[in-house]
Amino acid sequence: MTETQKRSQQVFTLLVEVGRKPGDGLPEGATGAALMCFSSGVDEAEAVRETVAILKQADLAPLDVTGYGTLADREADGHEIDAEERALMDRALAENAVIVAQMTPFFGD
Repeated sequence: MTETQKRSQQVFTLLVEVGRKPGDGLPEGATGAALMCFSSGVDEAEAVRETVAILKQADLAPLDVTGYGTLADREADGHEIDAEERALMDRALAENAVIVAQMTPFFGD
């Protein structure tokens, strides 16, 4: 592959666990959160790096990232992917962006 050839972007589904940080915008009493993200990249490693960088810019504290692969990977694993999720994935690809599709706060006892 020459430098002028571009590797094609794909969208990866990532689950990012975040901890608390001043100004993070998480609900009062939350100990952290899980964020379901769709991130574009030429490979999953790039998608993870971009997602972590964007979340840090948003004053969040990423702790762990679990990758679920591309749309094709998820379909092969039997995941049901609805039209809304597909639309968000298409948007992430079109905009070369990180889309936070869902945020679930964690609350301790």
